[in-house]
Amino acid sequence: MTIRFVSFGMFIIDEFSFADEQGKPTGETVAPQIGGGGTYATIGARIWLPPDNIGMIIDRGNDFPQDIQNQLLTYGSDIWHFRDDMNRVTTRSRNSYRGEYRGFEYITPRIRLTPRDLERTRLTRPASVHFICSPTRALQIISEIQEIEGWNPTTIFEPIPDRCIPEELPSLKAVLPHIAILSPNAEEALSLLSLPLVVTKSAVENAASEFLKMGVGKENSGSVIIRSGALGAYVITSDRKGQWIDAFWSSTENIDKVVDVTGAGNSFLGGLAAGLSIANGNVYEASLYASVSASFTVQQFSLPHLTVGSNGVEEWNQDSPHRRLEVLRQRQDREIENKNH
Repeated sequence: MTIRFVSFGMFIIDEFSFADEQGKPTGETVAPQIGGGGTYATIGARIWLPPDNIGMIIDRGNDFPQDIQNQLLTYGSDIWHFRDDMNRVTTRSRNSYRGEYRGFEYITPRIRLTPRDLERTRLTRPASVHFICSPTRALQIISEIQEIEGWNPTTIFEPIPDRCIPEELPSLKAVLPHIAILSPNAEEALSLLSLPLVVTKSAVENAASEFLKMGVGKENSGSVIIRSGALGAYVITSDRKGQWIDAFWSSTENIDKVVDVTGAGNSFLGGLAAGLSIANGNVYEASLYASVSASFTVQQFSLPHLTVGSNGVEEWNQDSPHRRLEVLRQRQDREIENKNH
């Protein structure tokens, strides 16, 4: 069976610290949580696909907590390919919140994943892959993919925030012909292009068009999706004009539903990969799945909660992803109708 989605993002144990604007600890505590861009992307896809359709490598160190292991298994044991090394600790990060500002740093060494790591595992040659890295490293990942004969996955590239700098633009231009989906967030997109960091719909549309002109995908067949928080996501391809896809919790009465946006962009792209596989490659339709995946991720710290009802139907955060998909689809249809009148 072909695996539909694998992320080369890492698994990380997230630790948290909270301080006020002056840097004084607030006394708030959150236990260490499951984190890492790869993990969020994988669960974003898992919302739509069964566990044996997706996969991720997790490097377990000698300090791997049992409660985190148990939580991972609630999403399906088939997903995770564990690699154990008792001579090291698990990759950990510190997320420090100071007022509205969020800092992020690794506090233990990290192990990067590459396409070669999939060889001789059940995850070999997935239909789509997701990577979060600099454009320079994306070039290395693409060259490893090309070394494997007969494997042409849908490549979903999420540029890493601290490398979204003008100096990376030559590498980005070199890698774009091999990328099916380029998806920075709005600030990252503007920063790469040396544009003013003021996020408006028109600025995002302009940035997306600039990337598209550089030639995304084989024979310009790729897509640019700029994730723009509450504004939604802007999706454009060379053969169809751009379209805004709403954030599910975009209206003011739903603002209390958004608890923590960590991982929302990653899970959006996992949901996108699942949507592409369900919607036969239609990136606009797939973006609705992506938006719904993100909607579950922002409702709490760490990952959304999966339960299975007595009828065997899965619910996420006590809600149905398919219900949300229908709500979002109807909202989009209404907006398009209103624009046409």
